[in-house]
Amino acid sequence: MGKVGFVSLGCPKALVDSEQILSRLKALGYETSPTYEEAELVVVNTCGFITPAVEESLEAIGEALRENGKVVVTGCLGARPEVIKARHPEVLEVTGPGEVDRVLEAVQRVLPPRRDPFLDLVPPQVKLTPRHYAYLKIAEGCNHRCSFCIIPQLRGGLRSRDAGEVLAEAARLAATGTRELLLIAQDTSAYGVDLHHRESFWKDRLVRAHLVDLLSAMAELGVWIRLHYVYPYPHVQDLLPLMAEGKLLPYLDVPFQHASPRILKAMRRPGGGGKPPEDPRGLAEGDPPSGGAELLHRRLPRGDGEGLPPPSGLPKGGPAGLGGGFHLLRSGGGGGQRPARPCP
Repeated sequence: MGKVGFVSLGCPKALVDSEQILSRLKALGYETSPTYEEAELVVVNTCGFITPAVEESLEAIGEALRENGKVVVTGCLGARPEVIKARHPEVLEVTGPGEVDRVLEAVQRVLPPRRDPFLDLVPPQVKLTPRHYAYLKIAEGCNHRCSFCIIPQLRGGLRSRDAGEVLAEAARLAATGTRELLLIAQDTSAYGVDLHHRESFWKDRLVRAHLVDLLSAMAELGVWIRLHYVYPYPHVQDLLPLMAEGKLLPYLDVPFQHASPRILKAMRRPGGGGKPPEDPRGLAEGDPPSGGAELLHRRLPRGDGEGLPPPSGLPKGGPAGLGGGFHLLRSGGGGGQRPARPCP
């Protein structure tokens, strides 16, 4: 069988893409190799979100070329092939995020598969996480056009999966020993908006492509369900009863960008007037109160030389059980703008 090496970089959403590619490759009869020496070809799944991620991806491509020589590139940085080709013109193929079929075509063109009819009977599902948990992607892309973010340029607009398809994958994972499902998307709360919340069949009934309906049905599988990348739309409060009933873990990973309407408007986030949707008071007052992480931008990424005070709209001792922060960095070519001076 042909042996393919694989390098996976970036966020959990990219990790799910890697799992899908590896699953399809295994179904075609390919083996994965843990070393460059044993591999007959290497696939590098890249990240292109911020400049350090771009550099890490370019270095990983260069290492694969030096150690192996045959490299197919995919992932977010693949949405900017000119950047990759400028540094590494010898790569065999460059594909964008989620372009699984193009990756498979490139691999098969260089390394034709030796098919095994028995493998074709049951296409496997490759997981890159420990057995007890798995990331489950429910949507791709984002419809927001925030001034500091490049994600829509890399992954496009919101594209939700039908509820029946998501639930079928969740059931397969649960049946193979997964005890915790971590639901992810660029904008998890917006799930189903692009589908107009249409219904699809799961088992013997129809389920709407709406976050509350999806989670209510998924809870029947008897696994822990944890939500990531939850934008605080008003309907997110409808999840609190599910938490109270034990159907959903009392955890929300929420990116609170700011509480100032002026700053939110400059960021091109909703909430430029009146009570901003970034306000977490409703989540804090829920029963049970939802703990989790919050990411808070304390300075407008574009920067105007004017230091911004701490966001006064967020209540002290709010809902966050864990707060996270990070240095503001220029995005890897678009989206966010260069600050006028370095931000603390």
